[in-house]
Amino acid sequence: MSAPMAHTGPMTDVGTVERQWTAFHQWGPYGLLAVGTAVAAAASDLIGMTAHEWYLAGTLIAVAVVAQVGWSTTARTRPGPAPASVCLYFVRCAVAFVLAWLNPLFGFYAYAGYFGVDRLLPPRLRKPGLFLTAVTIAGSQSGGMPPDDTTGWMLFGAILAVNVILLVVFARLAEAEEARSRARVETIAELERTNTALQQALDENAALHAQLLVQAREAGVADERRRLAAEIHDTLAQGLTGIIAQLQVVAATPDQALGREHLDRALALARHSLGEARRSVHNLSPVALADDGLPDALKKTVTEWAERTGVQARFTVTGTAEQLHDEVAATLLRIAQEALSNTARHAAADRAGVTLSYMGDEVTLDIRDDGRGFDPLAARQRTSAGGFGLDGMRARAERIAGSLTVEAEPGHGTAVSARVPLVRHDR
Repeated sequence: MSAPMAHTGPMTDVGTVERQWTAFHQWGPYGLLAVGTAVAAAASDLIGMTAHEWYLAGTLIAVAVVAQVGWSTTARTRPGPAPASVCLYFVRCAVAFVLAWLNPLFGFYAYAGYFGVDRLLPPRLRKPGLFLTAVTIAGSQSGGMPPDDTTGWMLFGAILAVNVILLVVFARLAEAEEARSRARVETIAELERTNTALQQALDENAALHAQLLVQAREAGVADERRRLAAEIHDTLAQGLTGIIAQLQVVAATPDQALGREHLDRALALARHSLGEARRSVHNLSPVALADDGLPDALKKTVTEWAERTGVQARFTVTGTAEQLHDEVAATLLRIAQEALSNTARHAAADRAGVTLSYMGDEVTLDIRDDGRGFDPLAARQRTSAGGFGLDGMRARAERIAGSLTVEAEPGHGTAVSARVPLVRHDR
């Protein structure tokens, strides 16, 4: 048994052990042959070897040396058992058997067959080779071949049985160790594959993360552009439209008092639009929601719109009013302003109505008029070309997980309905 290896490095230990075994298989048989020869020579008088037997033993020793040298120069470097290796093994078995027959102390040389079987023989010949080696060693341990009497044969058989049992036990242990070694090699290979796959996944995740960051920045920029475009449309564009309408009245009326009234409205609209523009840039709530809740802000918006346009308008609240989240309230107010602006520009209506309904976990805003109406399909095709009217209102509602529907027919008025979740104001 070899001494335990120091764990200074797995690859270094494996390489050192492999070199030691290679050296043993190359020089070990010479050493065992030398030990057997020396011991046999020392006890030759006791054993009673004749000169003729020593000549035969010398010849066999020379054959063993020549066979070992020939194998070392031809087949030793080959990775697996070669014909020359098989020939060497059985030549050594034959030489060891005859030498042990001549003198049992030559049996030391037979032990070389236990250590070289896996390198010299293919799997199908290993058991026969080991059995021949066990026979030679059992004969040597029992006092020499052939046994002299029945007792000698019984002793030989018992020793042979012990050797065979030990061979079986050690063979099973070697197979188990080889299986563990293969399992370790497979585990290491699997870990290497897993580490490689994990590294690839980490690299892919890093690339994906970088890509997502770029997409998130691009999406943020695009969303901010849409927000500013919608805010400009809902504040500056509507304010400028109202100012133009008021100035047109001033330019067309000879009544100075009426002109002054409309001029004051135009100035008020300009100031209001300027404030809304500033608040839009900073993403603040609309001016109307700065001091009032949504119902009051909608009521003032409807009242001012009616005074400005001359259209009879009414605002109604149903359900129990609650303080809504700023984003929800701002969204509904902007939708109402846009819908009323569309009514003023396109509907030529006589009456309009705005209804705010609190219904459990939802809030609904309805804007109706009795104007000329329109074809929703044609309007959708126009707005898809770049407008911010109906699509802008729908996008606002969907941004807070709501929805917007439009019901209209030429000559029969228009109804816009926004339905959003009821999200209460943060306390």
